[in-house]
Amino acid sequence: MTTTTMTLGRPSPWARIGLSEALFALLIIGGAGYTFSRYGKAMDGYELGILACAVPSLIALGWFWKPLRWLTVVVGACSLLAINLYVRQTDSFGADLAAAENVFLLKYMLSSQSAILWMGVLFYMSTISYWIGFARSGPKADGAALRIGSGLAWGAVVMALIGTFVRWFESHQIAPDIGHIPVSNLYEVFVMFCWMTTLFYLYYEQRYQQRSLGAFVMLIISAAVSFLLWYTVSRGAQEIQPLVPALQSWWMKIHVPANFVGYGTFAVAAMVGLAYVLKSASRNALLAGLVYVPGSILLALGAYWLLGNPDAGMQTAVVKTARLLGGLIVMFGVMIALRGPINARSPSLELMDDLMYRAIAVGFAFFTIATVLGAFWAAEAWGGYWSWDPKETWALIVWLNYAAWLHMRLMKGLRGVASAWWSLGGLVITTFAFLGVNMFLSGLHSYGEL
Repeated sequence: MTTTTMTLGRPSPWARIGLSEALFALLIIGGAGYTFSRYGKAMDGYELGILACAVPSLIALGWFWKPLRWLTVVVGACSLLAINLYVRQTDSFGADLAAAENVFLLKYMLSSQSAILWMGVLFYMSTISYWIGFARSGPKADGAALRIGSGLAWGAVVMALIGTFVRWFESHQIAPDIGHIPVSNLYEVFVMFCWMTTLFYLYYEQRYQQRSLGAFVMLIISAAVSFLLWYTVSRGAQEIQPLVPALQSWWMKIHVPANFVGYGTFAVAAMVGLAYVLKSASRNALLAGLVYVPGSILLALGAYWLLGNPDAGMQTAVVKTARLLGGLIVMFGVMIALRGPINARSPSLELMDDLMYRAIAVGFAFFTIATVLGAFWAAEAWGGYWSWDPKETWALIVWLNYAAWLHMRLMKGLRGVASAWWSLGGLVITTFAFLGVNMFLSGLHSYGEL
């Protein structure tokens, strides 16, 4: 037996490290060294710790999943190009952000706002391409339109990450006390939700060698992009704002991303659950679900309107939510009407069931970590680990929902259409915890109101 072979006859992990893996690792180490030499004096101890942990994490992820290597390289190169274009034009403080309107590449491609707008366009195009490919191919086929949809999704992830990193740089050029990692408001976290959810889906797409589910998953990404565009136009949310005191904490840098790993994977599981339900449930069960779930939400909104005496802002939120539900009812009604051809092209039930389980398991683990980190953050910001604030309460409800799902699957053998319906219901609960609390309730997390 050689040193690169385990006693069980399986190759050692070190045996898979070749020249490309070594070059990627050196590139990451070199990038971290450059970052430290350039910005190390501006980092506190926690930020230096995050940078140190990011190096082995990125290397391990790149070795684990090869597409992350070129993604890291492309995003890093384009982000550095954008920063270099900014610093060529300086004002009395640092880089002149007016360059975003004067430099061609920044104005049309690489400034944070331009990159995020490109992200939205590419996600819409990816959704359309996936559905064209879905309509033209069978469950095992891999047509050109599906491959184009996958490529466009990758492109959207690239632009989202470039926009995020460049926005981070831009925030530091406004004033010393404004710069922060862009995960502090709904605009920024929606961008993160889009690229993170898509990355998880693309990983499962490659793992299962099945692209047709992108037609379902990209629906929720496109819905998030639509919200992002509305939020930008109606609220000017793209403007970089100073952090409120509660957010001026290093906990934010790890709590929020961990939370959105959970949100993203739960969303993937729910959309796979939708495909599963369409394929396995009877038409009557689908129609009952179509009426019962949105109907219950509309009934709750009506009760809130009549009994809660909402102000004008709340009334607007209720009306917009009702309109959104109406649009979802129409969309799902069309899917039910076309379930025959849709089911003929969707993957096997066994594949979708396994994908749901894996996505929820990963999401639950990270959501648990995020909840614990949030408790530490609350203790630092407000003096207590738990205060039954509406956001905290609904986070606990989300956690209990998926804990029960996993318990029923692992201990009771829950499978099939019941688990798929449960996964879909979990998306409703998670969406309310993510957005509904901000729209209808107030509390210590009121800095996130719509």
